[in-house]
Amino acid sequence: MTSVVHLITDLDTGGSETALVNLVSRLDSSRFSNAVISLTNRGRHGSDLDRLGVPVTELHMKPSRPSPMALWRLRQTLRRAHPDILQTWLFHADFLGLVAGRAAGIEKICWNIRSADLRPSDHPASLFVLLRILARLSSLPVAVVVNSHAGRAAHEAFGYHPRRWELIPNGIDVAAFVPSEERRNRWRQANGIARDTPLVGLVARYHPMKDHATFLEAAGAVAARRPDVHFVMAGRGVDPTNAALVAAVARRELAGRISLCGEVTDTASLFCALDVAVSASYSEAFPNVVGEAMACGVPCVVTDAGDSARIVGGAGVVVRTRDAEGMSAAMMRLLTMDPASRAALGREARARITADYSLDRMATRYQALYDGLRSPSSGAGN
Repeated sequence: MTSVVHLITDLDTGGSETALVNLVSRLDSSRFSNAVISLTNRGRHGSDLDRLGVPVTELHMKPSRPSPMALWRLRQTLRRAHPDILQTWLFHADFLGLVAGRAAGIEKICWNIRSADLRPSDHPASLFVLLRILARLSSLPVAVVVNSHAGRAAHEAFGYHPRRWELIPNGIDVAAFVPSEERRNRWRQANGIARDTPLVGLVARYHPMKDHATFLEAAGAVAARRPDVHFVMAGRGVDPTNAALVAAVARRELAGRISLCGEVTDTASLFCALDVAVSASYSEAFPNVVGEAMACGVPCVVTDAGDSARIVGGAGVVVRTRDAEGMSAAMMRLLTMDPASRAALGREARARITADYSLDRMATRYQALYDGLRSPSSGAGN
């Protein structure tokens, strides 16, 4: 039995947190035992891990300003657990896990990078100080996992030089995210949208790099040409209390044409309700929402940020980042397809996710990595 402790900054809603929960749910329980340490608190995903029988430890730390006492608590927690492998998730956990893990005598420490191009205008200066430190230390972990080709390229450019790179794309739960006419009709009815209304949606937390502004500009252009189309936006901070977003909607004359749904728990039903899903980001690594929408049989318009184009392939439309005109044209292209052709494109999208990006495929890759790390020759490879 291989014991794995996963160290993560927090367990709130996010792509990395979801990927962690998905991974521990699919690792072979006859061969791997899992435990999770959150540097902060249990967040939204703590109860998910409870249901899986995975123990969760909270350290209530301020990861941006860890105190010596907090670092000592982490070291003691890791020393008691003494796992075969310490898998860290996100930058602060990578750094603190390396320091405390080595102090606790853990030999197999593996980092996990979940981002790609990071712009100073979108993040605090302290993050880039941390990244420079991590780049210098990046040869110390036994492996560094990336979930995208773009993530590896961006961090190599920043100076990362690990002993071993391991590319493991995110996995999508193709049993939970599945086309469903019943879900489609139920979500639309609950949100006051008619069955035959063309519906375009963007699911992303409110953050500059998700580029809601470009989506709204493109949506405004589509709305002017297609008075029958409705739009929906969902994600943390994307709700009617967001004054800046509401003002942007008004500037594009989209009031009454767009629903701001905030954070949605049942995203599978939301995706099923859409005719077209959009990812407008100008910075991404592996966007889960694109894979989830595709698994629900929904054709996507994506920017060429991160690995989005690689994920979509020919089963959607790729546009340049910050190109509202191109994005609106792509939306119109999918909206004007006859229903049978759009449904066929959706089936192709789901087939891509099922074949290349399923949860089981992700878990198999992690299991192979962990098996390799436990072998005597685990220090080599890239």
